[in-house]
Amino acid sequence: MTGSSTERDGTGGDGATATERISLSVRARDAVRRRIVDRRYPQGARLVEREIAEELRMSRVPVREALRALVSEGLLELLPHSGVRVRRLERADVHHLYEVWEPLAVQASRLAARRVARAAPGEPEGLAALRDSLERAEQAASDDEGAREVAAHTAFHDEIVALSGNPMLSRTMEQLSGQLQLLFGLREEPAHMRAQHAVMFRCITAGDEESAAASTLLHVRDSRAVALRSLFDAL
Repeated sequence: MTGSSTERDGTGGDGATATERISLSVRARDAVRRRIVDRRYPQGARLVEREIAEELRMSRVPVREALRALVSEGLLELLPHSGVRVRRLERADVHHLYEVWEPLAVQASRLAARRVARAAPGEPEGLAALRDSLERAEQAASDDEGAREVAAHTAFHDEIVALSGNPMLSRTMEQLSGQLQLLFGLREEPAHMRAQHAVMFRCITAGDEESAAASTLLHVRDSRAVALRSLFDAL
């Protein structure tokens, strides 16, 4: 025989084609990630595949694949015998994350400013999206909508990476994105750090590599101090 009927017609055991299953898996992953970031699934919470499938109104197969992907991203961790739980960030985890993110964020801003300078007097693709994410963050802060502000701040840093034009940097940052979203959702976002985003944006749009790098370095180091104070010093 040449394989089962599900293998021959490209469907999985739940009747979905491979393409449909991947799409559902991505949707499930994004949905679970949002719930982790906005703390509907708190740190340390055990996630049950069946219950999540019911909540998302989809089969267990894409949910299972989504949970595996989130384990790889570092948002979930495997339990000793079976199942997964939301990863609980320890002080060492935060230090390690910032040690990796700091040089990448600085280089992303430097490269983004370089692209802007080389495109002058025009505007490189991606600068409008960076401006939009900054404006959305300010509006969310004004409306006191924390979850929307976290999403916009995350997008701001993602758009800088995209504007850098370096696909290897983008792929590397994808590995950190989920954990950074989790961290941004757990800590405070003081007004001075929002102001730092504005400074970073001005330096990038001016095409000033070194000022963009320096302002980003200051921002990341302040972010680390705020994260450590918010998560641990208040305990």
